[in-house]
Amino acid sequence: MLAMEAAAASAAWDMEGYLDRGQVLVSGPAYDEARRVWNGAIDHRPALIVRPWTSGDVQAAVRAAREHQLPLSVLGGGHDWDGRVMRPGGLAIDLSQMRRVTIDARARVATVAGGATAADVVDAAAGHGLTAVVGMTGRLGMAGLTLAGGYGPLTGRFGLALDNLLGADVVLEDGRRVQVDATREPELYWALRGGGGNFGVVTSLRIRLHPLEQVLAGLILFPWGEAVDVWSRLDCMLAGAPRELNVQSGVLAGDGGDPLLYLFPAWSGDPVLGEKLMTALRQLGSPVACRIIPTAPAGMLGRASFHSVSGRHYAVRTRNVASLTPDVILALVRAGAGMTSPFSGITVRHFHGHGTRIPAADTAFGIRHEHFVVEVVSGWLPDDQDGVLHRTWADSLATALVPSALPSAFPGLRAPDDGNQIAPGYGENAARLLAAKKHYAPDGVFAATPQPDGPARPADRRPDSLRPA
Repeated sequence: MLAMEAAAASAAWDMEGYLDRGQVLVSGPAYDEARRVWNGAIDHRPALIVRPWTSGDVQAAVRAAREHQLPLSVLGGGHDWDGRVMRPGGLAIDLSQMRRVTIDARARVATVAGGATAADVVDAAAGHGLTAVVGMTGRLGMAGLTLAGGYGPLTGRFGLALDNLLGADVVLEDGRRVQVDATREPELYWALRGGGGNFGVVTSLRIRLHPLEQVLAGLILFPWGEAVDVWSRLDCMLAGAPRELNVQSGVLAGDGGDPLLYLFPAWSGDPVLGEKLMTALRQLGSPVACRIIPTAPAGMLGRASFHSVSGRHYAVRTRNVASLTPDVILALVRAGAGMTSPFSGITVRHFHGHGTRIPAADTAFGIRHEHFVVEVVSGWLPDDQDGVLHRTWADSLATALVPSALPSAFPGLRAPDDGNQIAPGYGENAARLLAAKKHYAPDGVFAATPQPDGPARPADRRPDSLRPA
């Protein structure tokens, strides 16, 4: 412990000399504020927090961490549930000062600094009649969202956020800065799209934008007694859904604490057809509330983030399922009826459309068939002493879904100890991803998302760019 403290003090001294305008935080109110993440249950204390302003500052921080043998982590938007962005006793790079977004409207490209949030990008693009593929929460860091996947209301039409990554600037674990795209370091470009932040610090991204000024979106609430029928009818409807339609469904607690089934549909196509589809969604049951309106893409951010209030305590579990079968629906309904907290909920995201047409080998993201991502969020207030009870509720639903679940699961929501669900999340790309990791980040300095363990087998296909000359 004393050796680590000495190393941290020495690294902090080095950083004060190397940084241009950045900050080094080791204690005090600013330090305590900087180490807080979305999940209030995480109380990690890094030895020092560096707030860089430039890529050069990031390079200096990475080199200092390596020189003084400190664990290294990177914070973007801070929407972290497992505490990986603030490694205890380590050096944390907080990119929150690097949020600049530049729009090239003619090329339809956003250049996004590593600490920018999804809302930063969407807001900047909106003035040009353009938008980016993002999730439902504006506070999410754009880099973290993109590198891990990026499900959202526009993925059916435009693919995942990672499918729209055109390039990046990356500081590798040895402190080198490289530019990455389809022609420069193409294997690293492949690995970044789905491999997460495990290869370096992404200080800048180039994101493809899409011309879209208005969507038809909103919220439909159904009484809990209709949950089985509504979900069953929804599954049939989504089986043939056009790619312009995305429907997120789930469970939330109503004003009285009783569960409600919600749908959050988003339509980005022809308005006339959109109105017909929204009518069909309302007719899946007898809504207790319904508000579907034309809105700018930015208007969707936060609309269905019922379980994302920063500072509460959370436990998150996830399963992928091929469809909403009777067994899946039964498990969801039982869990919804037994929620232990009004701050808990269930989110079901539908992946279909454009993203399923991209060959699995084109990116590290390995789940290219149509599926649903079930995200179980157990939330409670910091002074609630029933944390074990709430965690057990989330665990119970995850266990109940096992017989119906696909082997794969979304890597961005996996924990390092999730074992046999990690490798299937990358599918046949697992061996190639490991080879890229060995080539670009052999010392394992970065560990933003879980990756499969073990070396690539000799029979596995290796990328040509990594084969010996």
